[in-house]
Amino acid sequence: MQSRDERPVSVTAKAKAELNASIVQASLTVSINSSNDPLSVVLKTALTGINEALKDDFGDNAIQNAVSQDNTPEGTAGRIVSLSTAFFEAYKQQHPGEDEGELLNKFMDTIKGGVEKGFKEARDVLDGLKVLNGDIASNIDQTYTLVQKGFDDFVAAQQARIKDAASPQATSQAKASAA
Repeated sequence: MQSRDERPVSVTAKAKAELNASIVQASLTVSINSSNDPLSVVLKTALTGINEALKDDFGDNAIQNAVSQDNTPEGTAGRIVSLSTAFFEAYKQQHPGEDEGELLNKFMDTIKGGVEKGFKEARDVLDGLKVLNGDIASNIDQTYTLVQKGFDDFVAAQQARIKDAASPQATSQAKASAA
């Protein structure tokens, strides 16, 4: 892809242009009477933010948008959480030898940053369309809350797994020290 003055366009600029085109297309189909359609914009922008945050570790389009799926707050939040947290194992492989607890914190900071950016952009788009009110605003708030709960549940499960994995080692080390 090249700009009007024949200079090559960066991958980031191209991705941003594609996102903008996607948002414009989505905005054309947003219905004020339907409280769930705008959540597809939230999903797109949240996943774009996550993709950008994960780009250095996993390349372009780490998470693909699933626009034709359930766009309720529960469905949207579920996809955001499951698609983003699914990369934790690959993230660990990208950082061998690092403490798994610290890696979990870094990973969550990365994807939460992407989600924050995505939700902000989605709100900005919907506000610009003058549809960020009533059920739409409350559905976005509910989706955000469910995403944060899903992230908290993921962290708790990972911390329990890390603790369980460390327990046999700690027991073995204690026995070795006592001997």
